[in-house]
Amino acid sequence: MAEETMPAHPRQKPVFRFAPSPNGPLHLGHALSAFLNFDLARENEGRFLLRIEDIDRTRCTPEFEAAIYEDLEWLGLEWEKPVRRQSEHFSLYQSALQSLIDQGLAYPAFMTRGEVKAKVAAFEAKGRTWPRDPDGSPHYPCDDRRMSRDEREARQKGGKTFAWRLDMQAAVARLKQPLSWTETGSGSQQEIAADPAAWGDVVLSRSDAPSSYHLSVVVDDAVQEITHVVRGRDLYHATAVHRLLQELLGLPAPIYHHHRLILGTDGRKLSKSEGSTGLSVLRHEGRTPADIRRMVGL
Repeated sequence: MAEETMPAHPRQKPVFRFAPSPNGPLHLGHALSAFLNFDLARENEGRFLLRIEDIDRTRCTPEFEAAIYEDLEWLGLEWEKPVRRQSEHFSLYQSALQSLIDQGLAYPAFMTRGEVKAKVAAFEAKGRTWPRDPDGSPHYPCDDRRMSRDEREARQKGGKTFAWRLDMQAAVARLKQPLSWTETGSGSQQEIAADPAAWGDVVLSRSDAPSSYHLSVVVDDAVQEITHVVRGRDLYHATAVHRLLQELLGLPAPIYHHHRLILGTDGRKLSKSEGSTGLSVLRHEGRTPADIRRMVGL
């Protein structure tokens, strides 16, 4: 099928990765992504890596991480060792964040979720529409971006909790040419125009998480020399943010391949809370790895 074909990367031996978060059990959607990465690596005589994305230390647990290894081994997948764990590389993400701060492209954002929600609600109560990102979340207000340096420093010294956000307007203005990415998810190679501004001022780091998904994933892909990012269609639009960060940080751009999603009975993408589609549940019911391949359409 179309999603199983992939051109070789021109720079080096192809490198693929499967990067789950250990915050719940793997399900059929994860199986599809893992199978595709593993199969494409073999077909292209490339490498297959496993990365544990455990930035969120409050939700990620050693038990879920161990379950990931067990499920993937049961599926018959083999990966290079040692496995890269994001929690062991916080200083690297901090360095990338500092680079953006030094470039004047990141600012401290002090508004709480409740304050943002209230501001958006008051705005829309007047019949106006607040801008939203491709996932439907409202853009972060511009108040903190426009705050004076003195006020920012005073709030920080006063212990006010804040997150670091990307100044999207300034970041996009820094680009020297239109931004795009190479996409093969439709079965042929296409160049897709990227619109990172559609996401507003995205989070780069929070007080409870030293790096956002956006920042850590582009840093990890560069460090691991990933040439092909094969992941679900739900991350298609987020690629625009990743391409922007790659440009700002001087990182290479992989080829992207966004595959179809496995949907639940409600028509939505699977959740880790849906036990009936969990790989460990299916294994204990007597399903085989071959059954799982058939269930995900491979």
